[in-house]
Amino acid sequence: MKIIDRLREDSIHISFEVFPPKTDEGFDKVIAAVDAMAGLNPAFISVTYGAGGGTSKNTAKIASHIKDDLHLLSLAHLTCASSTKEEVRRVIDDLKAHGIENILALRGDIPAGMAFPDADRFRYASELVEEIRKHGDFCIGAACYPEGHVENEHKEDDIRYLKQKVDCGVDFLTTQMFFDNDIHYNFLYRIREAGITVPVLPGIMPITSATQMKRSQELSGTVFPRRFLAMLDRFGGSPAAMKQAGIAYATDQIIDLLANGVKNIHIYTMNKPDVAAAIMGNLSEIIKA
Repeated sequence: MKIIDRLREDSIHISFEVFPPKTDEGFDKVIAAVDAMAGLNPAFISVTYGAGGGTSKNTAKIASHIKDDLHLLSLAHLTCASSTKEEVRRVIDDLKAHGIENILALRGDIPAGMAFPDADRFRYASELVEEIRKHGDFCIGAACYPEGHVENEHKEDDIRYLKQKVDCGVDFLTTQMFFDNDIHYNFLYRIREAGITVPVLPGIMPITSATQMKRSQELSGTVFPRRFLAMLDRFGGSPAAMKQAGIAYATDQIIDLLANGVKNIHIYTMNKPDVAAAIMGNLSEIIKA
């Protein structure tokens, strides 16, 4: 089944993201986390891509496990900046051989020291989307950035590039993490005005430690609202309290989104089934309403 068909259903869909292990030795631990999350009945589980090919082979293995053994929809991430065009084509063929129907197409981070772009690599995610379309009948997702991509100075340019990417064959979008829902609502208004009509899944990141917060800001450049910073200041020194507060904050974001008519939400679980379970427990009756 394609994810776009699931998203079009008139019901609430909560999905999870997991990432493959950094080494093969961690594979069983990730599988155990995925198995635990499967019991929470997510709409689908996405699997990120190991940059440079070191653990990227595990993306297809984990996505196949989700689909074949757990009988859930799976979404395999695919990035192109760190791989040659031929390597990307081999990965697409491998996903197709595994029966994976859903791919999240991303440019990805440029590896340190690499001369980019070059003729042997796809420069933009839109080029990757076009390449995936050539290889089969995939459902293709892509990323979007409510606060603007860090490489684009003007938000107008960001939305123009996003429209170009969607027009290349994107079925749905998933946002970068954000911590102020008003930013998301404003973003939705602006992209709809620009003619982008595909489903948009807000990406919610439960911040459960001060270290995680700092890392998230470094990666995404996201803005943390005053009430989030107050929470961090008050509870950041206590791991147990910060975990509980972070789960409550993410839950509050999701409840607000659902109350405002958003039906499809993606949670960046950081491979923590206990955090995912706590959020889903907080929503147990809300998602039935």
